[in-house]
Amino acid sequence: MSPAPQPAASASWPLCDAVATAELLPFPDLVRAVEQAALEYDRGLIASPERMALRCGPGGTMLSMPAAAADVAIHKLVNVQPANAQRDLPTIHGLVSVFDAATGRPLCMLDGPEVTGRRTAAVSLLAIRLLADRSPRRVLLYGTGVQARHHLRALAALHPGCTVWVKGRNPGATADFCRRARSIHADVQPCDDGLPDELDVVITLTTSTEPVYDEVAVPGRLVIGVGAFRPDMAELGARTIAGSECYADDPPGARHEAGDLLRAGVDWSTVGSLASLIRRGPRRARPTLFKSVGTAAWDLAAARVALARLGRCG
Repeated sequence: MSPAPQPAASASWPLCDAVATAELLPFPDLVRAVEQAALEYDRGLIASPERMALRCGPGGTMLSMPAAAADVAIHKLVNVQPANAQRDLPTIHGLVSVFDAATGRPLCMLDGPEVTGRRTAAVSLLAIRLLADRSPRRVLLYGTGVQARHHLRALAALHPGCTVWVKGRNPGATADFCRRARSIHADVQPCDDGLPDELDVVITLTTSTEPVYDEVAVPGRLVIGVGAFRPDMAELGARTIAGSECYADDPPGARHEAGDLLRAGVDWSTVGSLASLIRRGPRRARPTLFKSVGTAAWDLAAARVALARLGRCG
């Protein structure tokens, strides 16, 4: 008789849920790690190929995003299921597997949506540091979803004294979002009509297919586009883009994914990279616009921060 099956040995590496992952990724450390990763990515020291997308269930998509450097390799696997809104479930589920690059040994597993949300907000905060004329005092967020909450947390960590205005599609839902968000950031206000005066930073965080912000570019106002990550999406309008010096976190990726820049017919030879901003600073000829599309290199940066806090580096 064959021996009875034995239970698999428990993993010897941490499996971190969303709460544990958030605790491992403080924003000051994450911003610094993204800055380092941007320079390495630009030099070819981090490999981050184009993401693979597969159909997963009715209307769903599985996204595969690996990245590797000399010290660490990661694989982010994310499932996007739009129908989950009707099931009272999150739309996005996923994991980030982290490995030692030299041996291939697993080091930890992180919550995919939490890594994505926090590293995306960290990219925006790095752009603010590099492009804004001063520490922002008045910030406007378009959107009331998951990314808006992550950006609020990042602003609370790095710019706790600023006022944050929030503009959403539904005034009642926006007011409710702001009430709940004051547990994250003390000064959060709904913005129903028009725009507040003297805005320092505008950040769009929606999945809109039509521009939600198309104002004349204003000197001293930084515009950051985050939410439109497919060619059929466009949060920022042609008027804003045409009047701005444009930068992108990953210009090669933006050429395929930044729907607002594509729709505006931007001259890609004029779009600067995040790495160029870090090395040389911005061109101050016109107001600035930063487009964030994301890359697994930023997930790798987050993995380095998590490993350092887990005491598993070196």
